[in-house]
Amino acid sequence: MTHTSIFTSLTRISDLRDKEFEVLALDRSEWATGDYVIGKILEPGSTSLLLELPSGRMRGVIGGEYVVGAFGERFATLEITGTWKKITDDLTFHLLTGAGLFGKLTSKSFFLPQMMKLQYVGHVARNGDKITMESFVKPVKIGPFKTPVVLFIGTSMSAGKTTSARIVANLFKTAGYRVVGAKLTGAGRFKDILAIKDVGASAIFDFVDVGLPSSICEKELFKSKLAQLTSLIEQQKADIAIIEIVASPLESYNGDIAINAIREQIKCTILSATDPYAVYGLMKAFDFSPDLVTGIASNTLAGISMVEQLCNVKALNLIDATTTPELKEILTSKTGLRL
Repeated sequence: MTHTSIFTSLTRISDLRDKEFEVLALDRSEWATGDYVIGKILEPGSTSLLLELPSGRMRGVIGGEYVVGAFGERFATLEITGTWKKITDDLTFHLLTGAGLFGKLTSKSFFLPQMMKLQYVGHVARNGDKITMESFVKPVKIGPFKTPVVLFIGTSMSAGKTTSARIVANLFKTAGYRVVGAKLTGAGRFKDILAIKDVGASAIFDFVDVGLPSSICEKELFKSKLAQLTSLIEQQKADIAIIEIVASPLESYNGDIAINAIREQIKCTILSATDPYAVYGLMKAFDFSPDLVTGIASNTLAGISMVEQLCNVKALNLIDATTTPELKEILTSKTGLRL
């Protein structure tokens, strides 16, 4: 079946594209987060729904094709929620992200099109044993995390974090510093972290590298995986780490644990916000003050003015090149790395 399957980006840590495997139908009592499974597309959904390949490239689909992905969970505030744990006796499920995150849709925004629906075919297996994402996680020596961090968080998804992170990463790279990029939380997609690689990061990492399809999991498991992930980042001996916490730290993705784990190395926090009131709400709820606010809330002078008056925090539209000198001053002051 290897040659007829579409391999999604959650398989990028595996050898499934290169080596043969079996397909084994398992009872639901044997299913778990991170299992590699094969689904047959029953309903392609909207023509706008694409699959993300291991390279990060997007691919269209045709009904009846087979897709290799992984069981996981998503709990997105603006788009969809779902989990493999809600799959019922009909053994159908949905594509929760284009990266191949598989689970039963539990809710979605009315603004989204019909989601891709698949039929469970079986688990990927070898020698009668199922293969999971964990099967391909390489051992890493756990050690302290000491790399200086510019942290990017948001008031919600689609607030502008990745765009801001890409701009900042490019500034450090252009200045001659060694940059590493990482996404510590979220639901498996490759494109966000690839954007940091595209502007010159020497290496990029995310939770997929340590065997998680998304960062929604038991807190103790996430802490263990996070230690592996930060150790991988530390091994790069970079001058600066550009780190993204997907969505808000108050959501289900364990963002609060991730922030606390790297807190001592955070030199600058940049908050991407959808609107000024969201900035105020997050500051109050999480009891912190960012060094800079950007994103959708900074698109107009009205938004910038309200952020600064309501929250007493500097706001800049980083997409506007005229703000670059001031951005450089802030980053230089906070990190000690001259830009």
